[in-house]
Amino acid sequence: MRFNRATAFGLLLPVLAIGVAACGDDKKSSSGGSTAEGTTLTIYSSLPLQGTSRGQSEAVINGEKLALDAVGGKVGKFTIKYESLDDSTPQNPGTADEGKTAQNARQAVRDKSTIFYLGEFNSGGTKVSLPILNKASIPQISPSNTYIGLTTDEPGSEPGEPDKYYPNPNGIRTYARVVPRDKVQGAALVSVMKEDGCNTATLWNDKTVYGAGLARNIKQSAGDAGLKIENEQGTDKNSPNYRAIASKIKSDCFVWAGVTGENGVQVFKDVASANKAVKLYGPDGVTEEAFSNPKEGGIPASVGARTKTTVATLGAKDLPGSAPILAKYKSTYKTQSVDPYAIYGYETMALALDVLKRAGDKANVRDEVIKQLFATKDRDSVLGTYSIDANGDTSLTDYGLYVIKNGLPTYSKKIEAAVG
Repeated sequence: MRFNRATAFGLLLPVLAIGVAACGDDKKSSSGGSTAEGTTLTIYSSLPLQGTSRGQSEAVINGEKLALDAVGGKVGKFTIKYESLDDSTPQNPGTADEGKTAQNARQAVRDKSTIFYLGEFNSGGTKVSLPILNKASIPQISPSNTYIGLTTDEPGSEPGEPDKYYPNPNGIRTYARVVPRDKVQGAALVSVMKEDGCNTATLWNDKTVYGAGLARNIKQSAGDAGLKIENEQGTDKNSPNYRAIASKIKSDCFVWAGVTGENGVQVFKDVASANKAVKLYGPDGVTEEAFSNPKEGGIPASVGARTKTTVATLGAKDLPGSAPILAKYKSTYKTQSVDPYAIYGYETMALALDVLKRAGDKANVRDEVIKQLFATKDRDSVLGTYSIDANGDTSLTDYGLYVIKNGLPTYSKKIEAAVG
C-alpha cells in the first residue's frame, strides 16, 4: 500500500495515514543461553515501508507502538526500546528485499540489547532473516507470515524446509506467528469457491515463495473438496499482459495465488476481460487498496465487483475483544480508519511483552524468553484465545472473507475452513 491506502476493518472506512520435517515435540525449547545486556531491551520491527505494502506495514507499526504504550514502555525492571526498520528498497519496494532484510537481521544480532525481532511482513523475507536470527538465539514473531515451509514440511513446503531455517547449534525453534499458515488459507479459498457454486477453477500463481506455496495448498484442498483445478500457470510480473493465457480459461472460477506487486492488477484485468462470467478470487496478498481501488491504479470497479479475497485478519464484528483497542487507536492516531493489520501488529507486540513478563527477572535471557514463547497456551488476546505449538504456529484457524466496496477491501464474514 501507499501512504494513503487502507483496508476496511469490519466496515467501509476512510483512509489510514500513518507512520514461511515438521518439528516434533522432541525439539528443545531453550538455546543454552545468550543474554541481552543491560536493563534496556530492544525490540526490532522489520517491515516494508515503501511501495504497495507501506500502508499495511505502518498499521502494524502503529499497533505495536500502541501495545508498548499500554505497558508504559516497561516490563518489570526492564525498559523496552522499539526500533523500526525498513526491509524494502527503492529498487524493490512493496516487499522484503533480500539484501536489506539480511542487513536488518544482522543489525539485530549485533545489538547486544536485542530481545525480540518482529517481522517480516513477507514470508520470503523471513526465509532470509530467520536463519540469521535463529543462529543467534533471537526470538522472532511475525504478524503476517503464512507460508507453510517456515514451520512445517506439510504439502506446500519445499525440500529441506523448515529445518534449513533453523541452523542454531542446539536445534531449537525461535520463530512464531500470530496468523494461521497457508494450509488454512488454501482451505478457506476453496471453501468460499465451493460455497459460490464453483465446480472447476483455473489456478495461477505469481511464482514467488508465497504464491507457489499457496497454490500447492489450494490444489490439495481443492482435491479434498472435489473442486477440479484446470489451466495451472505461473505468471511473470514483467509481462505487459496475460491476454493469451487468459483467453484459454474455461473454468467457472479463477484464483490467483500472488501479491499485488507481482503485477496482480494486470492479471485480474486480463482474466476478467477474457471471460466475462468467471468468478474471481485472491488471497491476502491482494487484499489492499493498491489492488482494489481504480483511483490508485487498482482493478476497475467492474472487476472488483466480481472479486473476493481471503485474509488471516477478521473484522471487528468477529473480534469482540478488539473494540477498546480500536477506540484507542483512533484517538491516538487521529483517524477513523483502522487497517486490520493494526490489530495483528498490536497482538504481535502484546505477545512479545507477555512473554517477557512471564520470563520475569530473566526477561533479558534469550533462552528463557524462547522457552516462554513456546509455552504460550490458551492466551486470551485481542484475536481470541490461542496457543503457540511446538512448530511456532498459532492454534487460530479462522480466515476473513473480503469483498470490494467503493475501492476498498471490506470485511464480509468469518470463514471456518475445514483443514485436514
